Order: sequence, then structure tokens, then C-alpha cells
Amino acid sequence: MIRDIPISERPRERAIREGVEVLSNIELLSIIIRTGTKNKSVYDLSREILNLGDISNLSFNKLLSIKGIGKTKAIEIISLIEFSKRMNNKSKRNIIKIKSSKDIYNNYKDLFNNSNQEMFYCIYLNNKNIVIDKKLLFIGTINKSIVHPREIFKYAYYYSASSIICIHNHPSGDITPSIEDKRLTDALISIGKIQNIPVIDHIIIGNNNYYSFNDNML
Repeated sequence: MIRDIPISERPRERAIREGVEVLSNIELLSIIIRTGTKNKSVYDLSREILNLGDISNLSFNKLLSIKGIGKTKAIEIISLIEFSKRMNNKSKRNIIKIKSSKDIYNNYKDLFNNSNQEMFYCIYLNNKNIVIDKKLLFIGTINKSIVHPREIFKYAYYYSASSIICIHNHPSGDITPSIEDKRLTDALISIGKIQNIPVIDHIIIGNNNYYSFNDNML
């Protein structure tokens, strides 16, 4: 029984002292289950669960078939399994690192396929220029009154982003920046400097081509 193990050698204490990496699967599961029954230690219950086979496909009813596993423990284990699957899937998503305006164009040009309205996205990056996430913030004619910096920088704080890239399209296909495009870009760059979250580029996408404010020293 776990009470027979010296306190310093119990799974929870070892995890705190040495890290969870040193624990066996049985020990990890015993921390999650927490308690055993009158006739079974938490180790015994953990071993029985692991002996059921592929733990990633365990069902709620299958867990209930083990004497000593009630609904509460079963749903906690199932929830943990589902959470682990989601985190694993998230980690497998493509990592996009931005090194140039061409990277921006190649990765995001398809966002504007067949769009007959201007769409304004912000791409949020970490301090290694790896994309954290993207947000469609505005649809319609792009100008300073519609594109509000508050929304742009709100998500930068939410994601703890280190920098921002703005992207919008010209449905006409002409990638020449308008006066409003230039005014908006200047305003966002100024605010980014104040907020210490730089806007490192603004890309306009047209028909199989793009315009980069950064490449053009604007």
C-alpha cells in the first residue's frame, strides 16, 4: 500500500523533487487516481487500467469495469486522455517561421481566394518569428476608421506576441498601396513602437502577386 512507502519516495513527492519524467506510468496514473480502495492500492488500480491495453482508446464503460474505479475517477481519466490527444494534435500542426515577405505571401495568399471584399488579417509571432496565430479582424474597405488598432493590439497582448504582420487583399488585383493603406500602416507602426510590439510588415495581396511595405522601405 502507498502508506507503506516512505513519504519522500511516494510518487507525488518524487515528482515535485525530481520532475514527472522520472516516474513510471503506474506512478503517474496513481497521482491522477489519488486513492485506492480497501482491498486495492492505488498502484493496483493503476496497473489494472494499464493492463486494459491502449490507454488512448479507453472508454468510460471500460474503466467502470474495474472494481474500485467509479464514475468520478473514470471521467477524470477520460478527460485527461482527451486533453492529451488535443495537445498532441496541436503540437503536430505545421510550424510557420517567417523569414521574408515571400514566406508571408506563400503561407497566406490562399486566405483571399475568390474574395470580392477586402479582408484584413493580423499574424501574431513570437520572438523567433514563429507564427502563434492569425486573426481575421475586418472585412470591407480598409481605412483607419474601420481598422481599429485596439482590436489589433488586443490580440497581441492575448497571445503575448512579440511582433505583428498585417495582411489585406485588393480584390481588383492591383497591389499598389492606396493613400489609406499608407496612412493606416504609418499609424500602426507608430502605435507598435509605443506598445513595444512592432508591426514588422504590411502585405497587400492581389492577383498572383503581393506588395510588402517592409521590402519597399515604407
